[in-house]
Amino acid sequence: MSKISPCIWYVNEAEAAARFYCSLLPNSSVDRVQRAPIDYPGGKAGDVLVVGFTLAGQSFIGLNGGSPATFSTAVSFTIHCDDQAEVDRLWDTLLAHGGKANACGWLNDRWGVPWQIVPNGFTEMLASENGEGAKRAMTAMMGMVKLDLAALKKAFDGG
Repeated sequence: MSKISPCIWYVNEAEAAARFYCSLLPNSSVDRVQRAPIDYPGGKAGDVLVVGFTLAGQSFIGLNGGSPATFSTAVSFTIHCDDQAEVDRLWDTLLAHGGKANACGWLNDRWGVPWQIVPNGFTEMLASENGEGAKRAMTAMMGMVKLDLAALKKAFDGG
């Protein structure tokens, strides 16, 4: 277990969310499901209370809090993707069943959890010593919803 693990609050779907997320990325697993020992404000004794899971090697906790939580992009989870195919697969899968696309590679999944889906190479473009290329890539990104690596690279290269 990591020394620090993000805890994501759900009404009552922590286990379903954890299993869904684990299906998306290698080196992921549901590690433990803890049931409530007593009745609590959001549920009954025996209900799933806490789910410990690992996503791509990072530990997480899912908590069934019983009441809706409000998520914001002040905290989000970034997935660095190897290529456009991975961006497309994760983007489409996280949006399925009620997710919402936002701007600049951000989305909220069906539970409202904010994610950034970022193709490898884009961050390097922004940090490049080619300042004009970085500006063009950033400008291109600002006009996108889902990030398009080929279009970002084209903008970076000046094409």
